[in-house]
Amino acid sequence: MKIYLASSNAHKRKEVAEILSGHEIVIPADEGIEFAPDETGSTFAENSMIKALALWKIVKCPVIADDSGLCVDALSGEPGIFTSRYAGSEYPHGRPDGKKISQAEQNALLIAQLNATGSSDRSCHYSCAITLLFSPDEFLVSQEIFKGQLIKRIEDQAGTGGFGYDPIVFLPEYGKTVAEISAEEKNKISHRGKALRRIAASLI
Repeated sequence: MKIYLASSNAHKRKEVAEILSGHEIVIPADEGIEFAPDETGSTFAENSMIKALALWKIVKCPVIADDSGLCVDALSGEPGIFTSRYAGSEYPHGRPDGKKISQAEQNALLIAQLNATGSSDRSCHYSCAITLLFSPDEFLVSQEIFKGQLIKRIEDQAGTGGFGYDPIVFLPEYGKTVAEISAEEKNKISHRGKALRRIAASLI
């Protein structure tokens, strides 16, 4: 089956294609489609549905969309749905001018913000909601989490795998950051991997 992925993120495409093997995963850019919907939802599930519906209206074919982010317990779940726009404690929901800062800056600022609270709680989790949309009246939504701990110092970040905040999220059971485990290991335990496998099971 040909499934459009409502994203321009090559890393996400790779993860989706690996788990939904046997299906053709196409991103809008592959076919010259401009796609940048406003993510106005208040939850991961709402944002994944917004993206899925926006792309379905263009292609009228099955669409898969995800919305994911990192939630830090001691920061009341921040940055959450604003993970990609996070710009430190001053702009946790994004800069007023809409410009995004580099991932390296985001990582350093998030560690600094948590440290500034004085909390000993380093727990965090990634959350991912995935919508598989066949039509506005026929769809599936799957949401999963992936638990870890934020490292204590930005100097302790490690790993070159994965993407985003992976170098600063430590997995005690592995003794490694998310960016240090293999792609195969990550797909088995990650928020997106678990949510995608639920979706994959429905396509059998």
